[in-house]
Amino acid sequence: MSDASGESTRLVSYNVHACIGRDRRFMPERILAILEQCDADVIALQEVENRSFRGTPVVEFLAKNLGLHAYPGSTLRRGDADYGNLLLAKQEPDAIRMHDISVPGVEARGAIEADFTFGGCRLKFVTTHLGLTAPERRTQVLQLLPAIEQAGSDVLVMAGDFNEWRPRSFPLRALRRALGPGSAARTFPAGTPVLALDRFYVSPWDIVLNCQVMRTGECRKASDHLPLICDLGLPRDDMPQD
Repeated sequence: MSDASGESTRLVSYNVHACIGRDRRFMPERILAILEQCDADVIALQEVENRSFRGTPVVEFLAKNLGLHAYPGSTLRRGDADYGNLLLAKQEPDAIRMHDISVPGVEARGAIEADFTFGGCRLKFVTTHLGLTAPERRTQVLQLLPAIEQAGSDVLVMAGDFNEWRPRSFPLRALRRALGPGSAARTFPAGTPVLALDRFYVSPWDIVLNCQVMRTGECRKASDHLPLICDLGLPRDDMPQD
């Protein structure tokens, strides 16, 4: 949904649970079908296990069938496959950086930072998957905040699985102070979602046209999280100025 024709720019964040659904079946084709329906410009995936599927690594399978550029942000090795975050995009970013936000003694974590230009609008997109414990998440947000400075960008987006649902928790309060209110739609568990673990933060927030959870029957089966969609009306350099 490129803004080149005046349409919105669509972003998606989705924890795919290694492409293993609630029925315990490894089915990357289900994730592919859901992402095809989204028709997004930028997709942030978490818990991507890049093992072989039909003779092709999962990352390559998704990117090739979606026609998107792929930027893996692997954080660890599980068995014979890399595991971690994945950024997929219709256009190549102007720059991309990987951040290690691991805390000693727990599962390694990371973030992907990418700079895009859409219709003259400079957008910085950061995606991450925070840890399971409160002290871990606090440390990781403190590590990320310097990396998500908006300098040089018109729009700053942070998205991912924050593993946090308590509005008064340190990570969410810190992100609200830095980026604004953010989304709070319930995405977990997929069958009957009660927790807003997956979120979008957009600065400035007033360009958000829509932020919604995809709740199809297939989404409820394909992963333990539901995908979160965010549509932006990005400012363009050819728009009339006040």
